[in-house]
Amino acid sequence: MTENTWNLASLIERGGIHYNISGSNPKELLAGAMDILPPILSLDSKELYREILEREALMPTGVGRGIALPHPRNPLLGDGGEPLTSSLPLVALVFPAQPLDWNTQDGSKVHTVFLIVSSSAKQHLNTLSKINFLCQQEKFYSLIKARSSKEDIIAAIREAEAGWAGAL
Repeated sequence: MTENTWNLASLIERGGIHYNISGSNPKELLAGAMDILPPILSLDSKELYREILEREALMPTGVGRGIALPHPRNPLLGDGGEPLTSSLPLVALVFPAQPLDWNTQDGSKVHTVFLIVSSSAKQHLNTLSKINFLCQQEKFYSLIKARSSKEDIIAAIREAEAGWAGAL
């Protein structure tokens, strides 16, 4: 998989942007998210859910400002121990039906969830870094807080990534 396929806009297009997902707590919301993810070849959604909950048990992934970044603790591998590449990586952007308590460091209720499914540690860290940077930018943050359209969110990510490419 090339670095180019790791751009955040493509990852979110692959995972989708989903609005008003029900759940009264993180566990219920994540269960609902498993039902809306695109099929991931060679990966059972129950196993993915279990791994995400294991990671949440270690330390909640609510990062503050109403944002959570749930993900499995380790990159997901296929049966032979090789990274899954056919349908990974992906990021699903999920907007809960109502803000949720997620045990964030700042005590905020979570209104935006970036569900990250990676096939390598390098790709995972790269994705986390991009999401973290974007969410600190007021222009992008206001888009997700307002639950803007899929087109507006993807366009804002593409614009940011084009700026990053020019800066490298």
